[in-house]
Amino acid sequence: MLRRMDSWYFYTVMALLLLGTQRFLYKVAAEQQCSSALTSTVFMASVTLLSAAAFLTTSEPLGRPSTLLLLALLNSCSFAFATITHIEALKRLPAGVTFPLTRLSLVVVICFSLLYLDERLEPLQWLGVLCGFAVVLILAQDAKRETRSQPNLRAGLLLVAICILCGAVASISSKLAAESVNKAAFMTVSYLFGTIFSLGIELKWGRKTPSGRSQTAVVLGLLMGGLNFVGFYAFLSALARGPLSAIALITGMHFVIAIVLAVVVYREKMTLQRAFGIGMTLLSVYLLKH
Repeated sequence: MLRRMDSWYFYTVMALLLLGTQRFLYKVAAEQQCSSALTSTVFMASVTLLSAAAFLTTSEPLGRPSTLLLLALLNSCSFAFATITHIEALKRLPAGVTFPLTRLSLVVVICFSLLYLDERLEPLQWLGVLCGFAVVLILAQDAKRETRSQPNLRAGLLLVAICILCGAVASISSKLAAESVNKAAFMTVSYLFGTIFSLGIELKWGRKTPSGRSQTAVVLGLLMGGLNFVGFYAFLSALARGPLSAIALITGMHFVIAIVLAVVVYREKMTLQRAFGIGMTLLSVYLLKH
């Protein structure tokens, strides 16, 4: 049986690999010009069903229903927005720019965890925050050269900014839920809300797409759902056993997996400035751990 520290680290690495692969499917959905809302709807609906099945077989206490509903609503809205804006940003910016920038939600998450726990940021951690902001400037300049139209650049960076904020809220609410309510029940309610939210966006603002692309969106959504169900459950299991800051740092590296897969599958360029930006992101992650 795994020791407590070993168990949270094991679950964290599992989440890293599975969620990194899932994030690469965002790139696939963007390349296939799939409806981001439809893809998100199928993805979240599949996780809802899998989580409900897990909840029916678990003996873990439910926790306070009002807390469960509040955290699930907060998590679902923020995660749905993060998913949709992430895919839409990938339609306008290269993966090598989008993935590192969206991971700057780590800065928000770690600052919250330190402040919420009444801890102080050490000098190296403040340096890590500064490195994180430097990444924004570096990759924004890289994006300016790579995107041919100025509207795409502005829209892409705005979508990334929304994704960063929503991703941070989703991580923080997950930490609070992992420590106070049933994990499978939280996932069920959260992804049910997320499914309804994404479906509403698809019905109200979704563009008509060819049936072939709709089928692709459904298949990708199901694949995302399977990967996310296991990966997110592992993430919650890690959060229930270990510190938010360390777990967020490790799982936050999943964008590297997505970028490598994008380079291999779609032959995306790895410019010197982009590689430097990714390196700065990893340095920020490393410094914030201290």
